[in-house]
Amino acid sequence: MSGLELSAPDAARIHAHLAGAYPEEGCGVLLGREADGARRIERVLPLANARADTRARRYLIAPEQFLEAERQAREAGLDVVGFFHSHPDHPATPSAFDLEHAWPYYSYLIVSVARGRVVDTRSWRLAADRSRFEAESIAASQAPAPAGGGAGTEGSR
Repeated sequence: MSGLELSAPDAARIHAHLAGAYPEEGCGVLLGREADGARRIERVLPLANARADTRARRYLIAPEQFLEAERQAREAGLDVVGFFHSHPDHPATPSAFDLEHAWPYYSYLIVSVARGRVVDTRSWRLAADRSRFEAESIAASQAPAPAGGGAGTEGSR
């Protein structure tokens, strides 16, 4: 069973970053470990949206941001296991644009932010045939995560 384990402090950090980016999309990278299909997030890296245009509907993680996230993961003995971004005033479900730009393997945590407030958080993984996203569960991890803190990846609605 695939699922994402996220500590309450990391969830709060993600939510604060994405609410603070409103009315534009915010984004970041999830670092952690995977075992038996479950991903335990051990560090979140909030990033600036590197997109130059349509920032209210799109985000971009620039190649240098992704390389820096990979470096931090490697130094901590972790992996880049996913990405997070917001959907301002839209549901926390992947858009056609998200599907078109998604990479296999990764978790995609999407947070719906309405009028600057978080209203929903859901996580998704790209299906093996790349035709759709499949929902993945989100569970609170038992221990607080430590403070955290290539080609680009972009997406949104």
